[in-house]
Amino acid sequence: MNRTIPVINTARLTLRPMRMPDFDRYAEIQAQPACGGRDRSGAWDLFLRNAGQWQMLGFGQWAVTEAASRRMIGLVGFSQADSAGAGTPPEAGWHLAEGVRGRGYGPEAAQAAHDWFDRVIPGPLTCCVTVCDARSQHLARRLGYEAGDAVTRGGAQAVLLRRDRPPQRSFAP
Repeated sequence: MNRTIPVINTARLTLRPMRMPDFDRYAEIQAQPACGGRDRSGAWDLFLRNAGQWQMLGFGQWAVTEAASRRMIGLVGFSQADSAGAGTPPEAGWHLAEGVRGRGYGPEAAQAAHDWFDRVIPGPLTCCVTVCDARSQHLARRLGYEAGDAVTRGGAQAVLLRRDRPPQRSFAP
């Protein structure tokens, strides 16, 4: 099986497949406390797992790059947990490098990824947000996620949110 990973362009960003030269930057982002504080070995496992998920499941994470600089600034997309059985919704995730937060890149990338998912693999999604991450909680609500169960993820208190369908958008005439 050989699936083509789509490239998505927004006004300021490109969501593209990850490549081997991205690994060092990917590992830097994964090492950030907000992203789980993983070591290079843990980041490598996730990097390879992502490639496998695209091939086996038809979804995964993209590298988020600034269109102007082509610099990788984060990752966004969907994953299936190890312990998830058949019928368990994929989990959405978005992580930006510390130096680029607060510029609106997170909502722009997450909305583009969700728009793709809703067109290609419509269905429910989950996302897990730590209780202290107000920005991601707000973004999750904008994307249509609703409150769910309290969980512990990587030693941090979090909320597992669920979205059964895309939110209704109102368009002004």
